[in-house]
Amino acid sequence: MKGTFRMVYLSLLISLSLALFMFEGLLPLPFLAPGAKLGLANIVTVIALYTLPRWHDALLVIVLRIVIASLLGGGPTIMFYSLAGGLLSFFCMLALKSSGHFSMLGVSMAGGFFHNLGQLLIAAVLMESLGVFYYLPILGACGLVTGGLIGVLASGALPRISRQLAGQR
Repeated sequence: MKGTFRMVYLSLLISLSLALFMFEGLLPLPFLAPGAKLGLANIVTVIALYTLPRWHDALLVIVLRIVIASLLGGGPTIMFYSLAGGLLSFFCMLALKSSGHFSMLGVSMAGGFFHNLGQLLIAAVLMESLGVFYYLPILGACGLVTGGLIGVLASGALPRISRQLAGQR
């Protein structure tokens, strides 16, 4: 993936992830635990991880989405929580994908869990208390379930996207 095509594809991924993030903010989610989200923008993160030839391009997609979304309404505190969760999640997913022993579903579920763990790590530092980890079983379970949903959706979209990309390379 080179030149203009790479820039356009990265721009589309970032824009789509921002649109999904904003859309999710409009959804009432009374069945999830407080602080838990579906993480629809992570569909794009998983797709980027599997379609971009360089892992740092996928990292660019997630970091720019978090920074831009924070500027659009989250603020600096939300950005720190999101970056902690997003980066821990990303590097965990990258390691599992690179191992070749995990399906996209497994990679995505681990990403959901580690995203919540990263946010709890930041909360523990900011609150100077390990008590926040009592919430890990609830948030962790939500992360596994939503990560599974994201993995199923990304798995369904990936073959179509891969066919389109193959025609452009």
